[in-house]
Amino acid sequence: MSTRAPDRRPPDRGFGPELRDAVTLRGVALVTGVLLLQFGFILSYIGAFHSPTPHRIPVAVVAPPAVAGQVAEQVNALKGRPLKARTAAGAEQARQEILRREVDAAIIVEPRGGTDTLLVASAAGPALAGTATDVANRFETVRHRQVRVVDIRPPDPEDGRGLSSFYLVIGWVVGGYLAAAILGFAGGARPANGRRTVIRLGALALYAAVSGLGGAVIAGPVLGALPGHFFQVWGIGALVVFAAAASTAALQTLFGLLGIGLAILLFVVLGNPSAGGAYPVALLPPFWRAIGGWLPTGAATTAVRNTVYFAGNATAYPLWVLAGWALGGTAVALAVSALRPAAAHTQGTASARSG
Repeated sequence: MSTRAPDRRPPDRGFGPELRDAVTLRGVALVTGVLLLQFGFILSYIGAFHSPTPHRIPVAVVAPPAVAGQVAEQVNALKGRPLKARTAAGAEQARQEILRREVDAAIIVEPRGGTDTLLVASAAGPALAGTATDVANRFETVRHRQVRVVDIRPPDPEDGRGLSSFYLVIGWVVGGYLAAAILGFAGGARPANGRRTVIRLGALALYAAVSGLGGAVIAGPVLGALPGHFFQVWGIGALVVFAAAASTAALQTLFGLLGIGLAILLFVVLGNPSAGGAYPVALLPPFWRAIGGWLPTGAATTAVRNTVYFAGNATAYPLWVLAGWALGGTAVALAVSALRPAAAHTQGTASARSG
């Protein structure tokens, strides 16, 4: 005679109770946050790139002294004000101003012929050089003259359209905030105390050094896209990775899981389209043009590009921006984690006294 085992399956509660258990308010809030980030991503990228328009691209004008000021005024008076001209004493001075990143192009007027020369540096962004060429052609057509374009600093042949700096920085920034987010998932978004925060930031600093090294090796010796300046590129990489990681850690310490979403908003939704990679800053709408240089992606893209192609000119400001994000993120994370246990201890003491 066989004995039938009792059925230990839980009773069927119906679809409604299971739905309430499976779809919690927390889950709905998180998915809603992801949906808003998705819409923000679409809005930010299309808003920045759907209609690139030149805005006050700085150019130098070289012409005989008698007409130099007049030519500069004509350039500044172009419809839509796409260029912002200033005079230069000669072609060599204009060339040096381009290489020092004081201007993006130079118009050299040749009074004895019908063809003028436009100097550009497409390593700073082919889209910018192309736009400057189009505007110069329109300007010279009105004056019944032609223009000859000379690219004094093109990107390396292995650098394609000069976008390697931008994509290298994107990889670094993504690695920085993902490393901080993963440590947050593994050990809690808000560290238990100040020591834990110091340990987490130390681990992120080590990660940043290795990440910066790996990116410099891949972009330089391995692929040859950004040859030379290996140690400078490594240093910039380590700085930008730690800036993204420390800032994400600070946002997590302040806001918990929501901090990761805020990091994505800053570094991806807003940072990537405003960085001057696909389209230089001078071609972006006002909002993206205003924020690009203040965010790690834009600052790092400028720092890498100017280090590799322009002898490190005009890198002080973007490096200070990156240092500000790194130091600011570190300070906020340490301060908040140090204050939180004290606040919790105070609340516990007050509860004990009231009891």
